[in-house]
Amino acid sequence: MTTVASEVVAAAGGQTRAAKRASWCALTAVKRRVVEGVRRPLERLRRAKVGGELVSEGGDESSTGGAVGLGERKVWKRRRKDEDEEEGEEDDRTSGITEEGEGGGGGGDGSGDQHRVIFLGRPQPYRFCSNYITTAKYSVYSFIPSFLFEQFRRYSNCFFLFIALLQQIPDVSPTGRYTTLVPLIFILSVSAIKEIVEDVKRHRADGEINHRELEVLRDGHWQWVQWLDVVVGDVVKVHNDNFFPADLIILSSSEPQALCYIETANLDGETNLKIRQGVSETALLLETKDLDQFTATIECDLPNRHLYEFTGVLRRSGKPIVPLGPDQILLRGAKLQNTNWVFGVVVYTGHETKLMMNSTSAPLKRSTVDRITNHQILWLFFILIVLCLASAIFNVFWTQSHMSNVWYLGVDDLFSVNFGYNLLTFIILFNNLIPISLQVSLEVVRYIQATFINMDIDMYHKESNTPAMARTSNLNEELGQVKYIFSDKTGTLTRNVMDFKKCSIAAQIYTLEDNDPTQGPIIESLRHNDQAAPFIREFLTLMAVCHTVIPESGGKEDGPLTYYAASPDERALVNGARKFGYVLKTRTPEIVEVDALGEKKLFEVLHILEFTSSRKRMSVVVRLPDGRIRLYCKGADTVIYERLAPAGGGPGAWGGPGPGTLGEAGGISVEESQHIKDMTLKHLEHFASDGLRTLCCAVADVSDEFYEEWKNTYYKASTSIHYRERKIEDAANLIENNLVILGATAIEDKLQEGVADTIFALLKADIHLWVLTGDKQETAINIGYSCKLINTDTTLFLLNADSLDSTRDAIIKHMAELKEMREMRAETEVAVIIDGKTLKYALGCEIRKDFLDLCICCRVVICCRVSPIQKAEVVEYVTIHTKTVTLAIGDGANDVAMIQKAHVGIGISGEEGLQACCASDYSIAQFRFLTKLLFVHGAWNYSRMCKLILYSFYKNICLYVIELWFAIYSGWSGQILFERWSIGLYNVLFTAAPPLAMGLFDRLCSAETMMKYPSLYKTTQSSQFFNVRVFWVWIGNALIHSVLLYWLPFLALQKDVIWGNGREGGYLLLGNIVYTYVVVTVCLKAGLITNAWTWLTHLAIWGSIVAWFLFILIYSNFWPTIPLGAVMLGMDRMIFSSPVFWLGLILIPFSSLLLDIFVKVIYNTAFKSTTERVRESEIRKTDPEKVILKEPRHKLTETARLLKNVRNVFKRTTTRVNMEVELSHGFAFSQEEHGAVTQSEVIRAYNTNLPKPGDTFL
Repeated sequence: MTTVASEVVAAAGGQTRAAKRASWCALTAVKRRVVEGVRRPLERLRRAKVGGELVSEGGDESSTGGAVGLGERKVWKRRRKDEDEEEGEEDDRTSGITEEGEGGGGGGDGSGDQHRVIFLGRPQPYRFCSNYITTAKYSVYSFIPSFLFEQFRRYSNCFFLFIALLQQIPDVSPTGRYTTLVPLIFILSVSAIKEIVEDVKRHRADGEINHRELEVLRDGHWQWVQWLDVVVGDVVKVHNDNFFPADLIILSSSEPQALCYIETANLDGETNLKIRQGVSETALLLETKDLDQFTATIECDLPNRHLYEFTGVLRRSGKPIVPLGPDQILLRGAKLQNTNWVFGVVVYTGHETKLMMNSTSAPLKRSTVDRITNHQILWLFFILIVLCLASAIFNVFWTQSHMSNVWYLGVDDLFSVNFGYNLLTFIILFNNLIPISLQVSLEVVRYIQATFINMDIDMYHKESNTPAMARTSNLNEELGQVKYIFSDKTGTLTRNVMDFKKCSIAAQIYTLEDNDPTQGPIIESLRHNDQAAPFIREFLTLMAVCHTVIPESGGKEDGPLTYYAASPDERALVNGARKFGYVLKTRTPEIVEVDALGEKKLFEVLHILEFTSSRKRMSVVVRLPDGRIRLYCKGADTVIYERLAPAGGGPGAWGGPGPGTLGEAGGISVEESQHIKDMTLKHLEHFASDGLRTLCCAVADVSDEFYEEWKNTYYKASTSIHYRERKIEDAANLIENNLVILGATAIEDKLQEGVADTIFALLKADIHLWVLTGDKQETAINIGYSCKLINTDTTLFLLNADSLDSTRDAIIKHMAELKEMREMRAETEVAVIIDGKTLKYALGCEIRKDFLDLCICCRVVICCRVSPIQKAEVVEYVTIHTKTVTLAIGDGANDVAMIQKAHVGIGISGEEGLQACCASDYSIAQFRFLTKLLFVHGAWNYSRMCKLILYSFYKNICLYVIELWFAIYSGWSGQILFERWSIGLYNVLFTAAPPLAMGLFDRLCSAETMMKYPSLYKTTQSSQFFNVRVFWVWIGNALIHSVLLYWLPFLALQKDVIWGNGREGGYLLLGNIVYTYVVVTVCLKAGLITNAWTWLTHLAIWGSIVAWFLFILIYSNFWPTIPLGAVMLGMDRMIFSSPVFWLGLILIPFSSLLLDIFVKVIYNTAFKSTTERVRESEIRKTDPEKVILKEPRHKLTETARLLKNVRNVFKRTTTRVNMEVELSHGFAFSQEEHGAVTQSEVIRAYNTNLPKPGDTFL
């Protein structure tokens, strides 16, 4: 019967991927029947042999190979339910981004509702999701419906479609059947091309990821295949510094006991490495033949979005079941580090990986200017309907009163249908009040503006050959209105590189720059064996011994050393010790070898007391080469100082000072000991002010008797069933006592180039900066100091609450003090720092508003230990609460959610993959490029787009409302004043160039000035150039101009004095004269609002006027040679021969613009803005700095002064004194806690004297 089952499975596995679903279902049904009938007895037999190893709570039935028994399913289901109900901080941090259900669909595996079954060493009987991923907005099939939905969300396009349909009704349109339809099709075509071009870039970025290659074991050989061809069940080989292509179960690795190090900064933002370990049953699969012959079955959860939750089992025939958990899974998006290679089996692929299930579909974003315009178009449509109804009603009145006098028009025959037809006619006639050309102009200008961003050499990163990229052009103007920036930390502000910079030893600061192996002060001190020499010797020994770093020499005895560590801080310390001459050479499970200035020393590692967030320290107990036992300890200054020996005491306090202690150089007095303590604290404050990460270092001698007694105590604590962690910590406290201070270390978490200057500029531009990171609070605050986001004068409001009530109390307390300061936030030197657990309470419905009010009063907010979904929630709530433009910037997959939630999403094309870039609206290579993107491109584009939109409405209303004034004298009949082709070419030829010139070349100030004076950004940030009031002021201005441009020529021609002979030219002559004045006026208006004149601006404005005159000369002579425009025959001679026309050409446009000129003069004289002053100084070629310095500054109110005076009171009431001291002293240390393998187990597994399994074994 087992053979029958195998044959069925093999038959299913032999099917091609293109087999019909029916055959799959049939095979699945057969397999299930075989499993039910055959494997129950086998499982009962196995349980009997292993003593009931697999026990089911729900019944005595369970399976061994293909499906999980009913009872086991119930246990799993009940366990998941209990875990969900008890979900705490860690669950919230890893809960993913979306709120989708946990089950993600089994990819058609048909293996049951509760789990997925994967076969190793044989074909898969089920089809799973492809490993192809896409982050693009459109596909071939979804483009048309999605694109049309996006376009017709604009009310203007819906209106133009309505007009185009009306024009198809015979005898209704006075302007022809296709005058709206053709431009609308053209607009949609241009928009479609732009969207396709932008989405092709996304597809290319996705293609770059999908076409990466890795080694896959197929047919007994390693083959290089592309990521998209990886399938579930594949055994893959991932090399060091490479990302995982899918979610894998680790089988074995180049490290002992199937250990491997992974970097998850792309997932959770944490800087330290995580340790993962394969199960012992697969750890020895190191050769190709072993992997190829290995057969087993993996049963695991269905795809879900929980990043750090995984439950599964490994089943092998005749072997006990092996449990699999989160410690064995390697997630897509993580990177292999410090490990030569790892073998893994693929369990989830493509969009079923946990990373992709945490992603959301690309949102369809619109700019604030677009939304305002959309709403105003709706109001204009209502006004248009009112005008059309009024015109149609007036036509009825006029017809009734003139029916007997104008019998020759036959109006009495059409009276029954006259109102309806006239209403439609006027709707078509006045439809150009909403400019259809605006959409074309916007699309063209935005695309070229995006090209300017892509081609900006100042935002090109030469080292990585990465230019800036505008992945969408619809948000160009939004870059000029940003009020809040939400930034990731790791990879965005920092490089995730730790460097040892300096240290304090025995009250003396030493830096690497001062150190020379032969002439440095440290070497000199050791040579002369002065009073500081014992401290230096012990300090460097501590740096070289007190850690869990693994040295590697590449298999060569004298090869170059490479240090591998889960903690970047520890690796930096060991590298620092090496530069000072204390080199970590090898590590075995028991011994650490150190080359101390050429002298070989062996230290036996007895115990490692690991770092945790509660302990805030790490210690190692070692046996020295001379046989003595010594404890080396490093950690936060608060926990070290409270464990120091009393004044005058020293190491060896348990058995008296032992020989060879720090007193070997003659001893130190109580005063000297206190001096070292005090100076070390001052040095810590100095290091912290420079933004360096600090650790305090101490040492203590341990007597043999005490150690033996303590070892028994520690063993009992570590094997305790109840309260093990607390007992281990208590045991550690027994030996970590009576310490002697050695000094302190200072490590630099390297910032990206120019980060501090960029943040300073952003704050000067009145932009609020929030840092959202998954890293620890100490690390985040330390980075805040180093990048000058906060300083020593900044009051820190630390919100670390453990309940909703305590969170509410802390927020209300601070709000009571800050309530009167909301109007002067720029002067508030307060920063809010909150952790992920407290943030979960703060974002609850009850206190969310109070929390946001508190944060908005501060320029800086730092959220630590936050999950991806919390990042998205913060951005969403601030966006809704403040109703301002928000920007999110990050470089990892954990930043995708907030990038998509913000108005503008910026992706850093850094070292954490391309996930953030693919989901972003704009991508840049460095955080420092953000200033150029916002202050120059953003401010310029906002100003340009505002003028373009306002001017487009202005010029259309200026011309087409004249049809309303003409309707008064045409019996409200819908007769047009202008020739049809003139109307059609108004927005295409005669007034198209000026708005394009403004949209592309106009600017407030030069780029250099905008970058030098960030406060100029406030002008565009405050939406002064475009809002509802400004929009309707421009509409009113256009109405005034239309009145003047119609009635003044009308009055001039009213008495038929256009020529000396008394002739008249008809209504069309009036129309062409008015049209000429309109073209000249609107072009001059463009010049009046232009700030920067280029030769292209001159060409656009004066060229448009010349184009109209050339058009008249040419078009008036078409007929009869070209059967077109018969009514225009000879129009050029009639117009140009009239002295009234030429006189009006000078007076009427000037008269129309006289009010505009007057307002501009008054505004630039009495109400001149800072931007205008700076622009004038640029024109005069004088230094704008004097203008900036004269800018009025708000004085601090009494409330602000009160806040500054009670800063220390706030500190004491907000958090513990110890926390304050740690923050002011720069304590920070990155280390994985409660990982898959303890640090003690890691170092006990390594023997660097033995060669690692490598490619020679494969």
